[in-house]
Order: sequence, then structure tokens, then C-alpha cells
Amino acid sequence: MKRLILLTVLIAGGSAEAGSQGRSVAGNAEVAAHVKLMERWIEAQRLYRGLPGLSVALVHDQDLIFAGGFGFADLEEEVPATAGTLYRIASITKLFTATAVLQLRDQGKLQLDDPVEKHLPWFRIKNRFPNAPPVTIRHLLTHTSGLPREAAFPYWTDYKFPSRNEIIRGLEQQETIFPSETKLKYSNLAYALAGEIVSEVSGIPYSEYVTNNILNPLGMASTTVHFQDVHRKRLAKGYSRKLDDGSRKEMPFLNAKGLTASANMTSSVEDLARFASLQFREGHVVFGSQILKGSTLHEMHRVQWLSPDWESGWGLGFAVWKQDQRTVFGHSGWVNGYRSHISLLPDEKIAVIVLTNADDADASYFARQILAMMLPSLRRATAPSLEVSIADPSWARYTGKYQDPWWFETEIMIMNGKLVMYDYSYPPEDNPRRGLVELTPEGPNTFRMTGENGNGELVIFEMDSGNKVVKVKVGENFIYPKEK
Repeated sequence: MKRLILLTVLIAGGSAEAGSQGRSVAGNAEVAAHVKLMERWIEAQRLYRGLPGLSVALVHDQDLIFAGGFGFADLEEEVPATAGTLYRIASITKLFTATAVLQLRDQGKLQLDDPVEKHLPWFRIKNRFPNAPPVTIRHLLTHTSGLPREAAFPYWTDYKFPSRNEIIRGLEQQETIFPSETKLKYSNLAYALAGEIVSEVSGIPYSEYVTNNILNPLGMASTTVHFQDVHRKRLAKGYSRKLDDGSRKEMPFLNAKGLTASANMTSSVEDLARFASLQFREGHVVFGSQILKGSTLHEMHRVQWLSPDWESGWGLGFAVWKQDQRTVFGHSGWVNGYRSHISLLPDEKIAVIVLTNADDADASYFARQILAMMLPSLRRATAPSLEVSIADPSWARYTGKYQDPWWFETEIMIMNGKLVMYDYSYPPEDNPRRGLVELTPEGPNTFRMTGENGNGELVIFEMDSGNKVVKVKVGENFIYPKEK
């Protein structure tokens, strides 16, 4: 596992009002301790699930708190995944398409309630519901158009994606599934049409528009709409699910062609962190990396369509849902061999980005657990002066990784001014805090397992003449320092 912790400010751009940064969490000891716990948990989950690799970024407002990789970008060559590893981000592409549409709206070049055929005269599809409202740009962005999920081709079966002209011709054989504005129906076809509107209204190809007006201003130099061979060495191989014999197949690299605006982009967690920080900026003037006004960003995040259960819905491009009674917005993606997810908490200005290179790697699962794990420490770090516990400096000699004769691992670390033991249980807990046990001093080199998860047994460190740990008695059994 290779990791990178960055406690630094993401560049917000030249305008003084581009940023909305509050109290920085850079250098906060509690946050750093929880980041370490997060790393251990992710790697334990990856090993237990047998996943090839994944990369993760954690953002607070304009700060990149963590960016790193776990496992391998290439299993055969044992190339480690890193913060700079590139992945296909699949449907997260749709967020960039929606951003482009809102930029053009703010420039007065279109309106969200314009009928699609106003900008695409060739948009002709059999309408099963003639009394329904015309399909508009807003319908495309909120998945309420009633259009089919896909263009008229089996590209998820044969991997042969249609060209723009083939999609246009295919529309003549397709029909609407629902009346517009009546049901939520996710549609890749809808976003392909939104991308065509970006090209038509701007007068330049979609890929050129997104690169010049979104990627370049945000400094997303490693992100591409159409993959470039110059980045080939940094691209993670995409793998199938784990097959019955335990093996994985390498999945073919796809060019989405006419579906580019729905699913074709490639990026890294470092680059997507820049896009995430944009969502938390409040600038009133579009300048530099403030590519959309704060008010427009809020409009994109705001629920435009609410599901009947009142637990989820869609903004403009963004999915919106509830997690532990908090509002989260973001998007997931899945294209063969790669799964991706971005979650953003608007109130706390926290974002998690997870990119993976296997069809059975649930990126959204990792994002949910990372948010739940990191949120308490990040909230405390940004709260007005709270009392901070200071650890005994002598405890540093106990910290490190330990192993029992069954090769199960335990790590002893300092968190929030306390010495704690973290058990890498198998299967690992969904909530890593359940594996944390506080160690309360009882005497020389002796502690008791306390706290919510403690069982009251003693933990005794046996030291050599150089004051290094030789073994640790936990209850009546022993664990030993893991050889490095």
C-alpha cells in the first residue's frame, strides 16, 4: 500500500471571493489519527474482499486531507495504486456535462426549460404520451425525461458503442418509456443528448468545451474526456468480478463514442478533489477556478425531483440522498472493470472520492463508511476551541503493528490523546470503530482494555534491555511485533 497525506490548500483561483474556506483542519492530531485508522480499515477490507486496487481522496472545503492508493493498479505487474493512478470514472462524467450546461445557461445561451428539439432539431422519438410536456433540458439533467435508459444498441453486451450519427438514426426506432415529469428513470441516452446540446450551443465539440472551460481552469491536468495514450502507464487495468475459480479477467477498454457525455471520462482522485472543492466555494463572480457562481452550484445541489420515499432525489446532475440523517449529494459510476463514487456533505464541506478497478468493488460502500468514520473528528477539528487530550510521550514505544500465531494483525496507536488497540478482525467490521479498544494505564508497561469495546482484561508489554517491545500479553495470550 502506498499512501500520501496532504495537509495543504487546493488552489481556488485568482478572485478573492473564489474561496469559502473556514477553519482549516491541517495539522489536527485527531484528524491525522483517524486518517491512519481509515487507511488500516480500507486495506483490511480490500484484502478480505480480494480486490485488486482502489484510490481514495478526502477533502475538507479547500483542503486535501488525504489522497492515496491501496493494492494494485496492475495485478500482473504488481504496479501499486496511488493517488495519481487514473481510472475510468464512468457516469461521474455526467457531473461535468451538467456543469457545462449550467455554464451555458448562466451565459444566457440556453434555458433549462428549453425543449430539447429547440437546440437539436433532429431529436425525434416516438412519443407514447402525446399529452405529456415536451422533453426539456431540465428533464435530461434530472432523469425525468421518460426516455429509454440507453441508445438503441446493445453496447453493454458487445462493447460496440454507437457513433453520434448512429444514435440519431436509432432514435427513430425508439419510444418514450414514461411521460416526462412523472417518474425518475436514469438515462444514459438523456445525457448523451445533453452533451450534444453543449456542442450545439457552444459551437465547439463537447470534449473541447469541457477541457477548456472546466478541466483546465480547475487545474485537472490528468483528467481527459477522450483518453490519451500519454497517460497509458498511469491507467489502472480494469478487472472483472472474482470468478468461481478465484481469478479475474482483464476487461476491454471502452470508448463510449456517442455516449461520451454520459460515461467516457478518465481521472484520478487528486483531480476529482479539485472538482469537489469547487462545490464548496461561494464566489459571486466567475473568475479563474470559480467556473460557476456559488448560487449556481447550490442550484445544482438542490433537489429538483424527490423520490416518493423522501429519502433520495436528483438535483441538476447530482444525485441527492440521506445518510445518517444528513443530506449528501454526489454520483456513482460503473463501466466494465471500473467503479467510482463521489460523496459530498454540503453543510460540513466534506467530500470523499473512491475509484476502483474491479466490477465487484463497491466504491459507494467505501465512501459511506469513510464519511461515517471521519465526520466526527473533522467536525471537532473545525469547532471553536475544544479541550485537547495530550498523550503520554512514553507511549510511543508501544505503537506499531503486532501479529498473533494465526497471522491476524493488531495495531497499537495513539488517538485523541489515548493509547488504543485496533483489531484487524476478519471479516473486518463495517464500522472500524468497533475494533478500537482503549488502553488505560494500570502500572509500568501495563494497561487495561477499557472504553465501549474493552473487555476489562490486562495488556502487558514485555520489553527488552533496549526498552523495545518483545511481546504483548493480551489476557492470557500473546501477540508479537510484526517484522517489517
